[in-house]
Amino acid sequence: MEYLSNINSLTSYLPELMIVLTILCVFIAESISSYRSSTYMISIAGLFFTGILLLFSHSSISLLFEGMIINDSLSIFFKWLILISTLSIVLISKEDNSVVSEVKGEYYAMLLIIMLGMFAMVSAKNLLMVYLAIEMVSIPSYIIAGISKNDRESNEASLKYVIYGSFASGIMLYGLSYLYGMAGSLDINIVAAKLGSYDASITVYMIIIFVLVGFGYKISMVPFHYWTPDVYQGAPITVTAFLSVAPKAAGFAILIRFFYTLFIDNVDILQWPQLIAFMSALTMTVGNVLALNQTNIKRLLAYSSISHVGFMLVAFSIVSLDSVVSILFYMFFYLFMNLSAFYMAIYMSNNYNADELDDWNGIGLKAPVLSFFMVLSLASLAGLPPTSGFIAKVYVLRNLFSDATFLWLGLVAIINTVISLYYYFKIVRAMYFMKNDDLVYKKCNQVLFWSIIVFSLQNIIFYLYWPNLIKSLNYILINTGMF
Repeated sequence: MEYLSNINSLTSYLPELMIVLTILCVFIAESISSYRSSTYMISIAGLFFTGILLLFSHSSISLLFEGMIINDSLSIFFKWLILISTLSIVLISKEDNSVVSEVKGEYYAMLLIIMLGMFAMVSAKNLLMVYLAIEMVSIPSYIIAGISKNDRESNEASLKYVIYGSFASGIMLYGLSYLYGMAGSLDINIVAAKLGSYDASITVYMIIIFVLVGFGYKISMVPFHYWTPDVYQGAPITVTAFLSVAPKAAGFAILIRFFYTLFIDNVDILQWPQLIAFMSALTMTVGNVLALNQTNIKRLLAYSSISHVGFMLVAFSIVSLDSVVSILFYMFFYLFMNLSAFYMAIYMSNNYNADELDDWNGIGLKAPVLSFFMVLSLASLAGLPPTSGFIAKVYVLRNLFSDATFLWLGLVAIINTVISLYYYFKIVRAMYFMKNDDLVYKKCNQVLFWSIIVFSLQNIIFYLYWPNLIKSLNYILINTGMF
């Protein structure tokens, strides 16, 4: 494994350096009144060049900055997911009415800082870097959730986000400090080696739970999900769309790397997969049951995202290469099907101020093209064939049923999938079976229009070519050296 010094590490850190440069340029342009309108194009250009540099990232495993950060195929995969979601949100944010023009520069800068933090999260190989990366994501997220300064709901969402986030970060830091105290090192590999000499004890179980609080908060795992519905409802809708995907991808990346490095050798002793299985069942059930009575679209999609987190945790309960592949597989599809649904919600919010389900009545007849692709996205979220969401859920269940230990969890997952059909159909019902004669079609912004179509089409395209994706994901994980 290549172990690079701080100076030599910079050559493998070029995508992150490009993000830093873009952030600086955005802040400079924002401070000069005549260049404020250029912050949008600067952000787009910076993300474009970040993608180019990411294409040429080393596929070999490298430990950067004296081992604090790892550059491997797993981190690069998640960086692509984060880049795609960030770029797509920035592209459609220019016309977002919920973010006033006076703060657009700060808005783009915050998105880029969050992206930089998530890049660090997926690459963290050091306990201190784990904490710093999560805080680098969390703090600007608090700001961006309340960026609509004159909106009371936005301010309330930001305050709740801060309170819950501070609580979760404090507990996680306490758990990480215990790990440092036991091992005498911040390096995850050294900690893992020292941890192997400890038998199962209350202290070790406490560490697992404390760390799960921080990670669970980031991915909206029950019971650390309380911030999610309120923040999703109160934040600008583009921010909500962003938070529904990108931080979850980064959260699962660090969850995989952390648990599969620290606790993989003690799985029979510690029995942590049983804890994850229980949390998975709880997350799925709570998310789906609470979604049933929601009338606000953003809150409904918030609980929907919680239920999908539970489904991904189902795969995390099975300790194997295939189970991790199924998590990556699911997260990849989830990005497209969830963002496409949120893009339609953005169109409705911007053009009709339609945040409530009743406001969607009759839109299926007024905007047939956009509505069709919304239905396609909802079908994928529900896991109906022939969509990528169906394949993602089947692949998770396939790996689950290969182990008789968690057959009960598979039954819970299937029941929850059936439950989800009800509230997804509520949206379809409002669109096609409820009338609103006063509704007048309003033209969709071209960038948003094509974003809805392109992201929705992936639900069919990836359904056709999923075996190739499975092979690629297996290759990615094998090259990490974790399996």
